Amino acid sequence: MVYSLLLWRHPNIRYRQALLPICRCELISMLRSLSLDTKVVTESYGHSLFLTFECRELSDEELSFLASHSCGELIFDKQGDFLRPVRLNTSDLFPEDLPELLKYKGKTNPSFTRMMLNTAFALSAFFRDSAPLTILDPLCGHGTTLFCAACMGHNSTGVDSDQKALKEGTDYFSRYLRESGKKHEMHAFHSTVGSGVPGKQFRFAASHDAWKRNDVRTMTFHAGDTILSDRLIKKSSIHLLVTDLPYGIQHAPKRESSSDRFSSFLPRLLPVWKHVMRSGGMIALSFNAFTLKKSAVLSSLAEAGFMPVDDPAFQKLEHPVEQAVRRDVIFAGVP
Repeated sequence: MVYSLLLWRHPNIRYRQALLPICRCELISMLRSLSLDTKVVTESYGHSLFLTFECRELSDEELSFLASHSCGELIFDKQGDFLRPVRLNTSDLFPEDLPELLKYKGKTNPSFTRMMLNTAFALSAFFRDSAPLTILDPLCGHGTTLFCAACMGHNSTGVDSDQKALKEGTDYFSRYLRESGKKHEMHAFHSTVGSGVPGKQFRFAASHDAWKRNDVRTMTFHAGDTILSDRLIKKSSIHLLVTDLPYGIQHAPKRESSSDRFSSFLPRLLPVWKHVMRSGGMIALSFNAFTLKKSAVLSSLAEAGFMPVDDPAFQKLEHPVEQAVRRDVIFAGVP
């Protein structure tokens, strides 16, 4: 059978065109996780863009999984020149507005974050697991990655030293849970690291019945420096690590009260992050290619014991975001 995935039309046409290789990479990863190593081609009808592939007939569950593609609008059964929409079931725990509503300067596009999560999930050894995964963003800011993970039905943990951003993120999520009527509870805590690292944890469920069955998810925020991640988070507890590295030196982690250089902070952080990850997990890092060279990221990942994905579909994902930012993304596995 031939299927076509209709891509969401980003309002910025240049960015829309730049996203094509990323969208294709994501879909290839998702198909391979279904044991489908098939060619994916780009097609256009009018102003609409499609990713088209041929394979065996897919089950409703498999089609619903592909429909979670970060830029996917609809999946069609393609028969010659005719496109028949496929009826799909959505399984997100929250509506797609959760990571979208909170606005702040420098926010990463939630669809890009969802792309990193989907691709890392499909590449990991845990794709077939029925239980929720635990996802870490060690530079979480306001929590966009955590909100995207919650939509997917996973547990999540974030670490960041920007207490103002964390407060805005936790206040927003608390308000969202109340207004959406989700059964939940929140408690504040202090981790016994140094002078103590404050944090908040949310427990929530899709419904009151799910809450009674203890079918709950957690979202945890740690207000500390990411270099402390291995002391704040249990060893080998994280399935996926997804983060957007700082785009400018003014946002780099602090060391002895001064801004650290990109060339030095990443090699120090990666072993810390790897300590909390499970074997078979995946790490997804996005970064500004103007301030951090891809070769340096790959070298640091290899030295820390990660295994970068070596596949042609993953080699040309660099794309412009704004004048001073040219974003790239790398995926790597944990042996």
